[in-house]
Amino acid sequence: MSDEFRDDRDSGHPEVERPAEGRPADDDARAQRRAERRRRVRERTFDSTVASPCIAICQLGPDDLCVGCLRTMDEIRDWPIMTAEEKRTVLASIETRKTE
Repeated sequence: MSDEFRDDRDSGHPEVERPAEGRPADDDARAQRRAERRRRVRERTFDSTVASPCIAICQLGPDDLCVGCLRTMDEIRDWPIMTAEEKRTVLASIETRKTE
């Protein structure tokens, strides 16, 4: 199992929690996404009804968007575990990014 989907509780190494105060919002959001990934891995609830916009030109541009599909790193990484609704929201964001 890759580290991205490893549940630290299964390995005998408890996850280290930092105090909530003084913690950047990005860290909180990342921790929530990680917890959601772990839950979906345990429940094996992955949505595959919405096709990935990836066109195999995987390179980040100066705006931190993939040059090929115009997704952020978080969107690329989280795509397999997103719900169909979340994926459609990302696809709508990509259409908006194309016009900018």
